[in-house]
Amino acid sequence: MDGEQLLQGGDTEASWSLLSWMASLLMVFGGALPYVPQYQDIQRSNHSEGFSTRVCLVLLIANILRIFFWIGKQFELTLLLQSVVMILTMFAMLHLCCTVQSSNRVSTKQHRLSDLDVRYFWKWSVFEDYLLFCFGFTVLCAVVTLLLLDSAMFVETLGSLAVMFEAMLGFPQLLQNFHNCSTKGMSVKMVMLWTAGDVFKTVYFVMNESPAQFWVCSSVQILIDVAILLQVIFYSQDTRVKLG
Repeated sequence: MDGEQLLQGGDTEASWSLLSWMASLLMVFGGALPYVPQYQDIQRSNHSEGFSTRVCLVLLIANILRIFFWIGKQFELTLLLQSVVMILTMFAMLHLCCTVQSSNRVSTKQHRLSDLDVRYFWKWSVFEDYLLFCFGFTVLCAVVTLLLLDSAMFVETLGSLAVMFEAMLGFPQLLQNFHNCSTKGMSVKMVMLWTAGDVFKTVYFVMNESPAQFWVCSSVQILIDVAILLQVIFYSQDTRVKLG
């Protein structure tokens, strides 16, 4: 009898370990999945106006800060890997948007980071400028973190900034939809996957007792996701076409 109980206990532990591993894998790559339908929509239409590239800005800053937060307060390795995957995904989205905008551009005038024109911040014409900005921001974060790494208050502030930026992930898209009075060009599938992912993340953070900043962030994200979905209903004459 004791042997059977031990065997059942071992099977339960193995099943739980497998589920935990699958959940971690989903956390690492799941955040990038919502951008697949948006990427495909931009490729298919050869237009990127409906997608706010400032979503990429918010996520790049949030995940760069999260990496330095991890250096100061080492939490789950899963979340560190998720940040790396998300940064690469945002670069892929920016590269596609720059390529599409370049092919559609009528004027030969380009806007470059070196122009130092705040009116065109994050509206640059070439992908390399986005890379250069992120490199400069990363170097700045590295220097400041190196100087203040021993300060617990600084590390916690870094973590709070990271999740505050991530919590505002959908806000640029919300504003762009409001400005355009339309959700045309925005993938509704992306927003629905955002919502599903944020619900999953909130449960994951609570169950794994992650720092409170993380589940607070994901809860705010859910509210913004819902607001964007309400915009789809409000602006669209036929929601079924959007879902297609």
